[in-house]
Amino acid sequence: MSAVPATARVEAAYDRIESAGRPEIWIHLRPRDEVLAEAAGIDPALPLAGLVAAVKDNIDVAGLPTTAGAPSYAYLPPTDAPAVARLRAAGAVVLGKTNLDQFATGLVGTRSPYGAVRNAWDTTRISGGSSSGSAVAVALGIADLALGTDTAGSGRVPAALNGIVGVKPTKGLVPVTGVVPACQTLDCVTVFARDLRLARVTAEIVEGPDPADPLSRTGPQLSLPPARPKVAVPGPQHLEGMADGWREAFDAAVVRLASTGTEIVEADITPLLEAAHLLYGGAFVAARYAAVGEHLEKHRDLIGTDLDPTVASIVLAGREKTAADWAADTARLAALGSAGRAALDGCAALLTPTTAWHPTLDEVAADPVGANARMGRFTNFANLLDHASLAVPAGFVDGLPFGVMFTGPAFSDRALAALAERLANPGLDLFVVGAHLTGQPLNAQLVQAGGTLVGPARTAGGYRLYALATEPPKPGLVRAPGGGAGGGIEGEIWRLPASGFGAFTAAVPAPMTIGTVELADGRQVSGFLVEPYAVEGAPDITRFGGWRAYQGPV
Repeated sequence: MSAVPATARVEAAYDRIESAGRPEIWIHLRPRDEVLAEAAGIDPALPLAGLVAAVKDNIDVAGLPTTAGAPSYAYLPPTDAPAVARLRAAGAVVLGKTNLDQFATGLVGTRSPYGAVRNAWDTTRISGGSSSGSAVAVALGIADLALGTDTAGSGRVPAALNGIVGVKPTKGLVPVTGVVPACQTLDCVTVFARDLRLARVTAEIVEGPDPADPLSRTGPQLSLPPARPKVAVPGPQHLEGMADGWREAFDAAVVRLASTGTEIVEADITPLLEAAHLLYGGAFVAARYAAVGEHLEKHRDLIGTDLDPTVASIVLAGREKTAADWAADTARLAALGSAGRAALDGCAALLTPTTAWHPTLDEVAADPVGANARMGRFTNFANLLDHASLAVPAGFVDGLPFGVMFTGPAFSDRALAALAERLANPGLDLFVVGAHLTGQPLNAQLVQAGGTLVGPARTAGGYRLYALATEPPKPGLVRAPGGGAGGGIEGEIWRLPASGFGAFTAAVPAPMTIGTVELADGRQVSGFLVEPYAVEGAPDITRFGGWRAYQGPV
């Protein structure tokens, strides 16, 4: 995966830690010499060889204490959590354990006795949580990848606020053995990376059932989206109250996705947002009390010092929920889930902003619960309703990252990645006039490069077309300052992903070239041209207006 030797990458990581001046990222950092010794023994053929990882400190790493953000809760695990063991088996080297909202309860990254984790781009703003340290370690280039957890959005919100990718897999795909539970039936181990491909490769490496986790599972992945997938977006009423400029940034992301051939459908996602309120406002908060409530009861004297008071108030409130409350909310959730599925029927995914705003540290301190509640508008329902989700960067607003999120049904993980790739890599347009036209002998090359037909187009006036003596026969298009076809030359626009575009154009043989072509509507796009020397003595077929007209009826 990396061309850099593992030891060199470790040295660079520790140098970056020293220069970054962000001690709040870490709860436990392994000694440099120890990590270098481990890196020296890595097989360079392994898929993650040469990469360094950070692990959220509610996930067990053998030899390092697990605190879940509470020193009083610390224990020393004898073995790695399966997700960590799988990372190491693939060649990644773990640097240490990262800070988090205590007991993974929060979306802000400030609820920790180890200090608030500051944003990678603006130190006056929150990092997002609860997987705060893991996200910032990746965003600052200290770690190549990191593990977090996500129950309400903890693996997606900090990804968005720090401009990186956050993968929240289908529940159970990654076992939660060796993970301090928040809501055990809802918890997911997540992956952070700066690159979508690395994030997905890593997510697939850590997947797989574990006999010690009765909730771990596997299942057939849903089919990849068709050439023209349908993606739902929230109605305008669901996008009110977001941070300044974020609505416009989201609209731009929707337009960009639509430009890839995706059909955009407006949906009423009210049932999903109502389900989201049940995560903290309903009986499901009792699961947090079941997980760590006994510890909080035993150490009430530490609330306000070792134990975060906001977290303690949320968890201890779960004690008041009854079995009847749980039964009623479970039935309510089922009804909302059914309505949500109906609202998204026929759609490959739902595209939303990842979160609604990006507060400062001071704003969160002034209203810890209210500020946090705004963060989870679009994330809280996913695990409750057994959805997969993927957060990806989508530009900047006022110099800070803005992110969007694809959410789909269980086992749509790879389909979501394909949609995210469209958004991250919306494709490049190529104008073709000859043997690459639809039905022509070289058209398959465009298709194999991932191309899709956008539609017919014509050049502006001033171009001339020549029949070249090539095999197979093809025309040569040149711009002729002295005049050309007044009505332009007929052709087609094809859209290719950037990687496919690069591979395709690199293989174009002389005398053909790829240059800038002006279209009749004033646009300038990449297109097939020919070296001027190649048209010397070649028949001028400009008067036909296009290659198909010159060839005549087939």
